[in-house]
Amino acid sequence: MVAVGCGSIALGAPGWLVSLAFGAAVTMAILVLQPISGAHINPAVSIAFTRSGHLEKEALGPYIAAQLTGALTAAWMLGGIGPTQLADDVNMFQGTAIEVFITFALMASIYWIVVKSETHVSIAFFVGATVALLAYFFGPLTGASMNPARTFGPNIVSGMSSSLLFYSLTTVAGALLAAEVYVRLCASKSDQD
Repeated sequence: MVAVGCGSIALGAPGWLVSLAFGAAVTMAILVLQPISGAHINPAVSIAFTRSGHLEKEALGPYIAAQLTGALTAAWMLGGIGPTQLADDVNMFQGTAIEVFITFALMASIYWIVVKSETHVSIAFFVGATVALLAYFFGPLTGASMNPARTFGPNIVSGMSSSLLFYSLTTVAGALLAAEVYVRLCASKSDQD
């Protein structure tokens, strides 16, 4: 994902194409890897899935290590192009609200499509389209991270590591909020049944 998305930035693609590149990379990752590993390319999603019982706790550490390693490798190959950062006119409060909201929206869409769909093909295109849309609308404001690994690689290599804590906390908070809503809705539904 970092190689394709940040690679499009390195090639000078316009914003809409960068958003599409990130969405397409997510789609392809799910199409190819979901039957093998669940296509976990986002630590925030993996953490949320651990909370909701979709990922066993023992797998979380190795998954996050793999995600960060992949992102760091891709960023190193690209020379740190495409770090995630707040726009000059976006303050920390606004940036926090945006990143928590868009990561919540992404995670909620994942829960929704996983419940509704039986095929990983529809999941892949739905989640990829969600990433592309959120990146298109919010990328100019915060970089639309939604993914600690997406920020980790480029920001480490480019020397902008001071924002890692901010993006890690906001994205994980958004994903965990969606997981909590999902868990409570499932519990409520079970009680009604």
